[in-house]
Amino acid sequence: MKEQQKKYELTGEFIEHWSGKKLYRIRALVSFGVVVAGQLGGFIESEKNLDQSLSGDAWVSGNARVYGDAWVYGNARVYGDARVYGDAEVSGNARVYGDAWVYGNAEVYGDALVYGNAEVYGNARVRSHAVIFEHKMIFGASNVGSENGTLTVFNGKDGLIVTRGCFTGTVDEFLAKSAEVHDDKTKNEYKLLIEVAKSRILGVKDE
Repeated sequence: MKEQQKKYELTGEFIEHWSGKKLYRIRALVSFGVVVAGQLGGFIESEKNLDQSLSGDAWVSGNARVYGDAWVYGNARVYGDARVYGDAEVSGNARVYGDAWVYGNAEVYGDALVYGNAEVYGNARVRSHAVIFEHKMIFGASNVGSENGTLTVFNGKDGLIVTRGCFTGTVDEFLAKSAEVHDDKTKNEYKLLIEVAKSRILGVKDE
């Protein structure tokens, strides 16, 4: 069986994390997307952190760091001084850069942009056309609803987006769906959480 061609390799250059683990700078072995063969990338702990498949353009560059059980794949890119760690996943066409941090069990995917000083963590799920550049642009609440799940509210290109389980949509769409399927207690809980999210997210004013 033919061995799959690798997209990158770990170099001998590394930095040491405060925990003692070593993060190695990567080097592209082939050209793909905007990356040229021989180009140096960012730092990862091991090949489990960045997809080797040539079917996608996933890449880590600059001084960005990906470690732990974090996973970058698809066409996702992590660059600048960004950090992705824990059990976090970055995929699709997502971009994480600047001083942004993604960690915990967080997922960033689709066409989402996370940058600046933003932090995405816990069980947050950021997808669709999210644009998050400050910590206050995302709100998450865990152990909510009838299934004790996680509600995430964040800035999209055209307003606030809500994710809960397999649902993704606008605030109005979410509340309308909740009114259809939930009991009064759960409906009221979600209404209150949406109001809290609006008050917490930067730039959102009362309607």
